[in-house]
Amino acid sequence: MSLTRQFKPDPDGYPVRGLAVTYPDGHWLDTHIHPWAQLVYAASGVMQVTTPGAAWLVPPTRAIWVPGGTPHGIRMRGAVAMRTLYLSPVDPDARLADCRALEVGPLLRELILHIVRLGMLTLEAPGEQHLANLLIDLLAAEETAPYALPLPSDPRARAFADRLLAQPGDTTSLAELAQGSGASLRTLQRLFLKETGRPLEVWRGRVRMQQGMVSLSGGAAVTSAALDAGYQSPSAFIAAFKRAFGVTPARYRARAA
Repeated sequence: MSLTRQFKPDPDGYPVRGLAVTYPDGHWLDTHIHPWAQLVYAASGVMQVTTPGAAWLVPPTRAIWVPGGTPHGIRMRGAVAMRTLYLSPVDPDARLADCRALEVGPLLRELILHIVRLGMLTLEAPGEQHLANLLIDLLAAEETAPYALPLPSDPRARAFADRLLAQPGDTTSLAELAQGSGASLRTLQRLFLKETGRPLEVWRGRVRMQQGMVSLSGGAAVTSAALDAGYQSPSAFIAAFKRAFGVTPARYRARAA
C-alpha cells in the first residue's frame, strides 16, 4: 500500500510530524483539539491524558492513540520527555478509529524515536513512505492495554473524579471528600454507577491501581508503589493489583523494566 493511499499530507506535504519536548512536573496542556491524529508517548516520565469520556495514566511502556478531532488534555506527573507523533491517516485500520491505550513494544518505540529525530516524513522519499506505512501497521497491531478509566459527564461527578485523579494516593474517606463537592456521597455514588458503569468505590480503586502501575513502571519497589496508591498494607495492594491486571506487582515491574 502506498503512502498516498494511507495518508493525506498537510499543505506543506508532510503526512507525519514528530515533536520532542520536555515538560516540568505539573505542567498542564489544557484541553485542545486538532484535525490530526496524535500518538501521545513519553520516552520518560508519566502523563495523564484526559478526553471527554475517559482518562489514562501513561508510563513509558505505553502510548495513547487520540484520533483527529478528539478534545484532549495532558498533565505531566514528574518531568516528562514527550516524544509524540501527529499523523493524517486517510483510512486507518478500524482499531485506530477510537482512543485506545497501546502497549509500546521495542520496535514501535524505536520507530517513534526515529521519526521524531527526522522531524517530518515526506511523500517524496520512498524510505520515509515505508516508515509511515510500518508505523500505521504497528499502531493497529499493538495490543490494547485495558487501562481506560471512564469519566462521568455530570459536572459534580466529573469534578469529584478529577480530584481523585489528581491525588490517587489520598487516604481521605469518600464521605469526607464529598463534603463541599456540591453533591452528597449517595448522589455521587448513583452518578458514578450510572455514567461510568462502575460503583464509585470500584472506580476509585481503579485510579489507585493505575497509580500503582505507574509507580512500578518507574522502577518503584512494591511497598513504595503500594503507598503511592494509598495502600498501607503491601499484601492488600498485591492482591488488588493481581485482581485488576491478572499479574502480581513484582512480575509487572519486571516486565516493564
